[in-house]
Amino acid sequence: MSSVEVFVIPVGRQRYELYAEQPDAPKTTEEHPPTGFIGRIRYRFSALVRTAEERQRAGLSHDPSKNLFGRMQDRAMAWVAERAAEHHLLWSLRGQTEVVASHPNDMPFEEVHALIRRTLQCDYDRHRRWTFIDGLLFVVTFLLLGPLFLLIPGIANLPALYFGFQTVSHFLAMRGAAHGLHEVHWTGRPCPPLSELRAVVLLNRTDRSSRVHDIASRLRLAHLTTFVDRVVRVA
Repeated sequence: MSSVEVFVIPVGRQRYELYAEQPDAPKTTEEHPPTGFIGRIRYRFSALVRTAEERQRAGLSHDPSKNLFGRMQDRAMAWVAERAAEHHLLWSLRGQTEVVASHPNDMPFEEVHALIRRTLQCDYDRHRRWTFIDGLLFVVTFLLLGPLFLLIPGIANLPALYFGFQTVSHFLAMRGAAHGLHEVHWTGRPCPPLSELRAVVLLNRTDRSSRVHDIASRLRLAHLTTFVDRVVRVA
């Protein structure tokens, strides 16, 4: 697994979010899916996420000329790609042993490390809770609605698929948060552009956009502007 660089992004005067750039997915896939039950689930999950990300990069998520089923499929795949982007950081921590945290240069690393641990602990607690909730709903929808959908050939059990995807997504994020807390050795790298970002995110969206884009270019983070717009909007 390739190494991960985590950026401690200021999204307010005293608020920070962890961010890692999402690389392009490799084109190759496994020729033969795993034979175990859990292995097959994870294989199908990874294949779905990879397909959704490739469709999004290719600009195939919004085609108004498609029929209703095609538009519904596009929306579903766009939703999968969005969930993958949100959980990318935690998913990517699984298997890592050394991670560099780039942080504002006016923050000592001890403060940064404590912030990272608090964030990962909150992420672990949240994803553990949702793994249980969505897992329970998956079992309910699969067992109760499954027989009904068997009577309608060609129609998928969408509620079960939704909760199944959510269960695996939250489970992998929970595992990544736990690994980041207990197995990863964190080191810090002061990053002056991130200190500039603290004041920039307080600007209105029109003034903020070009400034964030400039900082993103210097940091070579292609999707930072989109990330900042999303997290500042929900703050």
